[in-house]
Formats: sequence, C-alpha cells, structure tokens
Amino acid sequence: MVAYEIFQLVVFPGALFVICLAFLYEWVDRKLFARVQGRYGPLYTGPAGILQPVADFLKLLSKEDIVPRACDANLFFAVPVMYAALPLTALFIMPIAAPEALVSFEGDLIFILFSFGLMTLLIFLAGWSSMSRFSAIGSVRSALQMLSYEIPLGLVLVCPAIAARSLSVSGIVQWQAANATWGAALQPIGLAVVMVCMLAELELVPFDIPEAETEIVAGWRTEFTGRRLALFRMGRDLEIVLVSALVVSLYLGGAQQLWLVPAAAMFVIKTAAVVAVFSFARALFARFRIDQMIAGMWKYLLPIAVAQVVLVQMGLGA
Repeated sequence: MVAYEIFQLVVFPGALFVICLAFLYEWVDRKLFARVQGRYGPLYTGPAGILQPVADFLKLLSKEDIVPRACDANLFFAVPVMYAALPLTALFIMPIAAPEALVSFEGDLIFILFSFGLMTLLIFLAGWSSMSRFSAIGSVRSALQMLSYEIPLGLVLVCPAIAARSLSVSGIVQWQAANATWGAALQPIGLAVVMVCMLAELELVPFDIPEAETEIVAGWRTEFTGRRLALFRMGRDLEIVLVSALVVSLYLGGAQQLWLVPAAAMFVIKTAAVVAVFSFARALFARFRIDQMIAGMWKYLLPIAVAQVVLVQMGLGA
C-alpha cells in the first residue's frame, strides 16, 4: 500500500507525469502559435519536434550560470527553486486521474489562490533581487498586473465553490458529476473572466507586459541564465498545467471517465483544449500597454466578476 502511494506521488499521477505533461503542453503551445502565424514551430527534435522543450531544458541546464555581482544572492538563488516547486506542489490538489485528487481537503481552493499570489510575488522578488534596471521595471509591472487581475480572478473562482457549497476542488468536480452538468454551462461569464485573468497570470500575450522583449529585453528574467532560467521555464510550464487543470476542474467537469475513455485521458484532452485556447489568444492579439491592462481589469473585469457573484447568490436563493 505504501509503495503504491509512493508510485502515485512520484510517477502517476504525480510529479513525473505532470512534468512530462508540462513539456508536452509547451510543445502544443509552440506548434499552435507557429501555425496560426504561418510558421512551423519545433520541427526536428523528436517526431514533429515533440522533444524540443526537453532539449531546450537540458541545454539550459548545461549553460554557464552567471550571477550578477550586485544581486541579492539569497533571493537570486532561492526564487527559481521556489518558483518551480510551488506549481508542482499545487498540482497534487488537482484531480488528474480520478474525481478525487491525491491531496484533497476543504479549503484547498484557497490554497490554490494563495499559490497564484505567491508565484507573482516570487516574480517580483526575482526581478528586484537582480539589481538590473530591466528586471526592476519588469518586476514592478508584474506587481501592478497582480494587483489588477487577482481581485476579479479570486471573486470569480469562488463562484463554483458557492454553487457546489464546497471550497475543495475535488468537491466541486464531484458536485458537477452528481448534477450531470459543467460549471461552464451554469457560469459562462465566469469562465470567460477566468480565461482572461489566467492569460494575465501566465503573462501571455496580450498580457506579457512584465517580460516584454521589445521594450525591456526579457523583463524580470533578464539576468537569469543556465540552471536558474531552466527552473523558471519549467515552473512556467507547470503553471500552465496548473491553470489549465483548475479551469477544467471548476468549469469543464474535471477528470471523469466518459464511456470507455479513462478519467486521466479526459483530463489530458480537456487541459490540452484549454492550452490551445491560450495559444490562439496570444497568437491573435497584440500586447496591451500597462495603462490599458490596468484600466481593463478595474473598469470591466471587476464589475463583471462582482455581477457574477451576485448572479450565483441569486440563483442559490431561488
């Protein structure tokens, strides 16, 4: 029994599985993004270039690790490790191979929201600890973006919990199964707001303001090289899996078996569809200015999120 639990935590549906899934989704994202823009994307490493994300990760691990002389060494060394470990930890709360996650408790949805805020804080600390003007600008932009989108994101993500009367992600998935419905059918406005906010959470176009290459080099990641940059990239891929898994769990029925299709396969199909939506969005839109992003979040998304909460409460009252 103990060996099986260790297998679940380490191999499937644990750490190794979600890391492989993270590399796979990076490949899906890059291929779709390239196709929409009339390019090829990864092509030669592995069949159809599927091993290119792994090759890029290994290449970065072998690169020289340069440490700026004026940086805050403790933060500069610690933040990349924490940034990769945090989404990996949070993914244990996501139901992947069954409606019940490996780790589930009442209130784990709040932990996920806390994880998003902490990852943005880590981005700010990463840029600020580099003591680079480009990194500092990127980190300040990240903080502004965080303050703008996390309030409507938090409000809307609580709505499925209100409907299911549970603050557990697994509990919300099971509630959808028991009622033979998806959260997206009941709260389509909430799903739309979540998708926009998640683009900002992942710093994808049109919300890639904190790391705008044409303005501030690589933004908050400018001074990171070698192993640290590899950890940041893997952390971002894991965060994409986490975000997609959360959308699937709260709005698309989660990991549930459909006819002969296993629950884990349904999870992969649904999360891949969410990743595809993100890829099309960042391929089709241009980057917003920082003032446009802030105005859009406060003037439009926040009132919509509050209205969604009110609608859910009225629906429960009826």
